[in-house]
Amino acid sequence: MDIQENIVNKVASSGLITLNLEEYFHKGERLVYDIKDNLFHGLILKEQDFRAFIKEHDWSQYQDKNVAIICSADAIVPTWAYMLLANKMQPYANEVVFGSLDVLEAVLYTKALAKIDLNAFAGQRVVIKGCADLEVPVAAYVEITALLTPVAKSIMFGEPCSTVPIYKRKD
Repeated sequence: MDIQENIVNKVASSGLITLNLEEYFHKGERLVYDIKDNLFHGLILKEQDFRAFIKEHDWSQYQDKNVAIICSADAIVPTWAYMLLANKMQPYANEVVFGSLDVLEAVLYTKALAKIDLNAFAGQRVVIKGCADLEVPVAAYVEITALLTPVAKSIMFGEPCSTVPIYKRKD
């Protein structure tokens, strides 16, 4: 008897579905727009100057980019200033958020995961892949767990050969 005939891939025959969150990574460029560059002496936003900037700025440079809008200066910036920036970037950018690059990444993943057909995971044993070449934010793991909990039979984290149980439906 050939030894090859006795080798059984238990992972392949386990019925586990592996979900790799890296597959939902948006490949578009990420950048930070810091409104501090629009502040007078780094302290205040002058409405007239800011509106002139808004009118003259080349917004097409944000085409297909993912933009995180922040203010790194210790200044009070009126909410409408962020709104104006978002309004001008929106026709060009893929995504515009207020917050850090971490916030932007979480939003990109949340939107991508919202498009998943959850019916494909109904009643299934799902392993959410833990090792990744790309840095997947914790927010993405939380989001996918929240999405899968109502439909999956069980949710595990890690690799099919070594998982940490997260959830198991009580039948």
